[in-house]
Amino acid sequence: MAAKMLLRAGHDAFILEKSASSLDGRGAGIVTHQPLLDVLQQCGISLDASLGVQVHHRVVLDANGTVIAQANLPQILTSWSRLYALLLSEFDPLRYTLGAAVTRLEQTETGVRIYCEDGRHFEADLAIASDGIRSGVRAQFAPQVQAQYAGYVAWRGVCEESVLSTHCLSTLFDHFGFCLPEGEQIIGYPVAGADNITAIGKRRYNFVWYRPADNAALALLMTDAQGLHHPMGIPPHKVAATHIADARKTAHACLAPQFAEILEKTAQPFLQPIYDCASERLAFGRVALMGDAAFVARPHVGMGVTKAAQDAQALSECITAHGATPTALAAYEATRLSTGLALVQRGRSLGAYLQAQIGEQTFSLSDKNSTHTLARDTNSTMLSTAIDLSISV
Repeated sequence: MAAKMLLRAGHDAFILEKSASSLDGRGAGIVTHQPLLDVLQQCGISLDASLGVQVHHRVVLDANGTVIAQANLPQILTSWSRLYALLLSEFDPLRYTLGAAVTRLEQTETGVRIYCEDGRHFEADLAIASDGIRSGVRAQFAPQVQAQYAGYVAWRGVCEESVLSTHCLSTLFDHFGFCLPEGEQIIGYPVAGADNITAIGKRRYNFVWYRPADNAALALLMTDAQGLHHPMGIPPHKVAATHIADARKTAHACLAPQFAEILEKTAQPFLQPIYDCASERLAFGRVALMGDAAFVARPHVGMGVTKAAQDAQALSECITAHGATPTALAAYEATRLSTGLALVQRGRSLGAYLQAQIGEQTFSLSDKNSTHTLARDTNSTMLSTAIDLSISV
């Protein structure tokens, strides 16, 4: 998004991508908000019904599968893969270098030199790091900023619409759904199917099931069937079959039958430990942090991609106003720092109930005016999850 907007504004931008192959097909569901749609249009993307699946209502199901709360809240649900495909479309391949694993950056008064693992190096006026929650660039310039484990994990996955029962389809599939068993939470919503198809019968249902897990339990979940531990995150195909079987068994015991069916029929559920991360600075001379390299809020806020879009928008505007200079990056930091902190804080507030299940009620992000609700109300959970940050709840 940043590169497309900068190029459209007349700047010379190029992307260094760590992966050696296309990222198409990665990721899961994404909740869209108006600011994200605005940025996509600024990138030159024409938005139509193919962007995602429109939902109109939210529902909360009890353990028996009965609707106990509902609300009218229209939203468009899309996928990471769909947004990637839209952004990559018509992007100059000569400006997109795959297999460029950056190892370090060096600054001078006039530019930045970027060194890669394979010996290549690149030079630019500015370097913008969008290298994720475990950003190597952030580790170089702000090593004290670390991702913090929240005390719970998310089981995630997408289930094909075609395999679900009539009951599940008629009571849950077309809605943004919730189920709130004691100490846990699951949400779900429809997204496009294979090849980004949104036709009825071809879609998928994306779910996120939050479950408490202390450090010992997390270590077990991150260990595959061969006994290899994956502390930085376990690949979906490496999640032990015994853990998946246990999750499905538990789903039938505590979740609404509709959600339990979705868990049972999802071909490859996967695990995501929940972390958050808050940078104290975003600009370091001619280097800046953006996206998850800068801030990671817990998924409850449902605004990670929207935040990234707004980061890209602010960056483009600041560079257009001040040129490719440290002044532009300082202006970008002034624009985005407080918003990123607020987003992380909101995620911690929404996740406080889950974190409290293992007795972890400490939050290191300083904000004396912040409150963290350890109780949980059905309606407030339904109405405060995955909404625009500007909406007060």
